[in-house]
Amino acid sequence: MARLFGTDGVRGLANEELTPELALSLAASAARVLAAHDRSHRPVAVVGRDPRASGEMLEAAVVAGLTSAGADVLRLGVLPTPAVAYLVGSLEADLGVMISASHNPMPDNGIKLFAAGGHKLPDGIEDEIEAGLAAPVTRPTGIGVGRVKDVPDAGERYTQHLLSATPHPLAGLRVVVDCANGASSFAAPEVYRKAGAEVIAIHADPDGVNINEHCGSNHPDALRAAVVEHGADLGIAHDGDADRCVAVDAAGELIDGDQIMAVLALALAESGELTKNTLVATVMSNLGLHLAMRAHDINLVTTAVGDRYVLEELRASGLALGGEQSGHVVLPAFATTGDGLLTALRVMSRMAATGKSLADLAAVMNRLPQVLVNVPVADKAAVAVSAAVRDAVGAVEAELGDEGRVLLRPSGTEQLVRVMVEAPAHDTAQAAADRLAGVVSSAS
Repeated sequence: MARLFGTDGVRGLANEELTPELALSLAASAARVLAAHDRSHRPVAVVGRDPRASGEMLEAAVVAGLTSAGADVLRLGVLPTPAVAYLVGSLEADLGVMISASHNPMPDNGIKLFAAGGHKLPDGIEDEIEAGLAAPVTRPTGIGVGRVKDVPDAGERYTQHLLSATPHPLAGLRVVVDCANGASSFAAPEVYRKAGAEVIAIHADPDGVNINEHCGSNHPDALRAAVVEHGADLGIAHDGDADRCVAVDAAGELIDGDQIMAVLALALAESGELTKNTLVATVMSNLGLHLAMRAHDINLVTTAVGDRYVLEELRASGLALGGEQSGHVVLPAFATTGDGLLTALRVMSRMAATGKSLADLAAVMNRLPQVLVNVPVADKAAVAVSAAVRDAVGAVEAELGDEGRVLLRPSGTEQLVRVMVEAPAHDTAQAAADRLAGVVSSAS
């Protein structure tokens, strides 16, 4: 059977794949596993969610599952994922549960688990939780049943944390924030205003159905238009659970996660906070980021695609900054996971401190044209060992030299091979990618 946990928790179509019964069982198993690892006290779990309609149903199931296993629950309400991760540590809880499908459409939902301190669960613990779904259990009764409390100041606790991590006031900046009708709809405009910025909020009226609907970080066109219309200094777009962001400069040009990381890496290097003078990114980050970091004598370490792999490298090596092109950026000194609000505050703080526009700051990196072609294949393994594919990749790499890059990556969930080519000109990248896609298709 396929593993229940993916790279970012358990996700699926709410009430069909991710049912209340599964949510209840998963939460109960998580509580039992954590209690078995530490029997010194009664486990405490915090539970938050994004505003999609099915979150109400799944929250009830998760809370029932946790309390049925003897865990006490601190219910946070609608909050960004990074707020839940932060509050696991701040409230000294043993477990955090976030009910969200992030940037996915409204009908989907997901359950994301955090360990004590707000860190993502190790694979081994996830495997124990999954195995526990089928194990016979003895449920507590009487006073052994868990209790539930709301945390009315959960949002304010998170806001104060973010403000304490913002090194320079944002007075004089006008920002448009696209909240994706998601979990940041209340938190983001509030914290940006408290930090000193003038804030214009769009897509900040969640009704349970409109989350991520033609808005947010996956659909930035409305934000680009709003920034120009309002004469703003920048725009920030979050996804449904606000664990990432992308930005827009005053001219409406998109600033992606790679460019944001370049801006923050230079800021941290300047202040002496960039541990080991090293940035962590994934193999999908643009070659322009590599070249920019090389030009400023900053090391760049790459990981597999997925923010969990970035997090693992940051923790293992004790580093200060990492992230993905998609806008997941992690600053371990202040957060245990990607935090779009924190990222935006740090970018705006850099603008305010230097007096430079976002376009000027982002110009440190020249984003090379990047073409990605998804190639359906019959056998991913055959492609991996194909001499014809290897020779074709070698030929393209020789043609591009230091000015381009080739990456072939099998999909983890589908019979696809992703062909990515970067080159100084889009036409060059497209032609090379199409050529390689033909060879990959033939090799399978």
